[in-house]
Amino acid sequence: MTLLKSALSFLVLCLINFQTTHSTPINVWPKPRNFTWLQPHHATLLSPSFTITTTTNNNTHLSAAITRYHHLITTEHHHPLIPPTINLSTTLPPLLSLTISITNPDTPLRHGADESYTLTIPKAPHATLHAETAWGAMRGLETFSQLVWGKTPHVAVEVRIWDAPLYAHRGVMLDTSRNYYPVEDIMRTIEAMSMNKVNVFHWHLTDSHSFPLVLPSEPRLAEKGAYGPHMVYSVEDVKRIVEFGLDHGVRVMPEIDSPGHAGSWALAYPEIVTCANMFWLQPQLGDRLAAEPGTGQLNPLNPKTYQVLNNVIHDVTTLFPEPFYHSGADEVIPGCWKTDPTIQKYLSSGGTLSQLLEKFINNTLPYILSRNRTVLYWEDVWLDDVVSVPSKILPKEHVILQTWNNGQDNTKRIVSSGYRAIVSTAEFYYLDCGHGNFVGNNSAYDDQSGSDSSDGGSWCGPFKTWQTIYNYDIAYGLSEEQAKLVLGGEVALWSEQADATVVDARLWPRTSAMAETLWSGNRDERGVKRYGEATDRLSEWRSRMVSRGIRAEPIQPLWCIRNPGMCNTIQAI
Repeated sequence: MTLLKSALSFLVLCLINFQTTHSTPINVWPKPRNFTWLQPHHATLLSPSFTITTTTNNNTHLSAAITRYHHLITTEHHHPLIPPTINLSTTLPPLLSLTISITNPDTPLRHGADESYTLTIPKAPHATLHAETAWGAMRGLETFSQLVWGKTPHVAVEVRIWDAPLYAHRGVMLDTSRNYYPVEDIMRTIEAMSMNKVNVFHWHLTDSHSFPLVLPSEPRLAEKGAYGPHMVYSVEDVKRIVEFGLDHGVRVMPEIDSPGHAGSWALAYPEIVTCANMFWLQPQLGDRLAAEPGTGQLNPLNPKTYQVLNNVIHDVTTLFPEPFYHSGADEVIPGCWKTDPTIQKYLSSGGTLSQLLEKFINNTLPYILSRNRTVLYWEDVWLDDVVSVPSKILPKEHVILQTWNNGQDNTKRIVSSGYRAIVSTAEFYYLDCGHGNFVGNNSAYDDQSGSDSSDGGSWCGPFKTWQTIYNYDIAYGLSEEQAKLVLGGEVALWSEQADATVVDARLWPRTSAMAETLWSGNRDERGVKRYGEATDRLSEWRSRMVSRGIRAEPIQPLWCIRNPGMCNTIQAI
C-alpha cells in the first residue's frame, strides 16, 4: 500500500509539473482550440509600416475593428511579466502585413453566428487570417494582438491557429437598475468582453429599484422611475452602446424584468403595480413581499398593465436589434400579489397564483414573438415550487430558460425536458456573492464567534474565486443529446453592492476564467483539467488587461509568477 501511495504521489507531482510548465512562452487567452508554434519559437520584428488589409470593405463593423486593432498592435508595447525565452530573429524579414479574407462577410451577429478563424504567421513577411464571418475575423484579430509584444514590437512566427468556440453563448449579465453605471463604463465592459471573446452583454435594465431606460412611448417610466435625470439611458445612449457592441462582436441583449421586480414602474403607474413601496418583510401578511427591498409586481388582472407593457416591448425591440429578448419572470413573490384587493377576490373565487402568472405570460409572450424575438425567462417561470406555469404555455421552439439555482440539477431538469438552457448557476457564476448582505439593521452580524466567515455572510456566499469558475463544467452529468441544448453560460453581476467604481475588479479576471472554459474548455488534449498551467497564464493575461485600461484584480502576488511552481499546493518536481 505504501508503494502504491508513493507511485500515485509521483504521478500527481508529474501531472502538476506538466500543468505548470506545458505552455508556450507567449500565450493567448482564451487558449485556442488548436495552436501550433514550431520549435524553437521564433519571432520577428513587426514592420513600422505594418498594415492590416481585407478584401471585404463594405462591413463597417469589421472596418472599425481593423482600425482599432491596428492601433493596439502598433502602440501597445506589452511587457510580459516574465521575459519570454524566444529566438528573436535578426535574419527574418519584418512582418509587413496581415491579410483578412472572409467567406460570408454579411452574416449578421446572431446566436450561432460562426466565430471560427484560421490564423497563419509564417516566416515570410505576410500573415493571413481567414474566417467565415466578420465576427470570426474579430476573434482572430484579438488572438493576433496577443502574439505581439515588446517595446520594439515583435511577433511570433511559424504559428498556425485554428480556433472556434465550444459554446455559442458566452455572456456577462450586468444589473444597471440597483446602481447606475455610466455609458462609458458599460462600453469599457464590452471592450473587455471582446478581448476575452465573450460575445453577449445581457443588460438587466430595469428592476424594482429604478427604471433608467428612456422609452419614446412611455417616457414617464424613466422620468419618474430613474434615480435622477442624469442617471438614465437615452435612445442615443442605447444606439451608441449597441453600435459599440457590434464593432466589438458583442451582442447587446436587453432584459425588462416582469411581472416581479417591478416596483419602479409604480412611480409612473401606481395602478398597475401591487405592494409598491411597502416594507419588504411583512410577517403579519405571511412572510415577505419581495425577495429583497424594494417591493412591487405588475398586476396581471389590470388591463392597463398590458397597454403599458406592450409599449415597452415595442420600444425595446425597436431599440435593440438583438433577436433574444429577456423577459425576466423570476422571483414572483406570493405575498405581494395577495395585498391587492382585485387579486384577493380572484384567489377567493378559486383562482391560483400560478394561474395569475399564466395569464400574464399568455398576454405578453405572443406579442414578444410577434416582434420576431426568441424569449428568455429565468428558470423560475417554469421551476418555481409555488408560482410557475406549465410547459404548454412556454413553447420550446420559442423559449429559452436561464438557470441560476441548484447547479447541475436544474440544468438537467431544463434540458431533459427539451428546453434550451443558458447557465448562470449562482454557486459558480454569481460574481456579487461573498460581500455580505446589503440589508441593514441586521442582528445576524452581531455574532462574536465569526460563524459567517465561511459563507461570506450572504445567501450565495462565499466569494466565487476564478478557480471555482474555471473548474465548473456547465454540461456536467448530461448526455450528449442533452448537452446540445446548453447554449452556453453567463456570469452575473447583480448590483446591490456594485457600481462603476468596482465593476472592473468584480468582473475581471474572473470572467476571463469563464471565457476560456466556454471557448476552448478547461481540459487539455488528454482530458485532464488544466487549472495548474492556467494560473500563470491568467496572471499574465490579467496584467495585459490592466495595461489596456481594464482594472482587473490580481489573483496572486507577482512573486508567484516570477517563481514558477512555488505557489502550488503541492511542489512540482
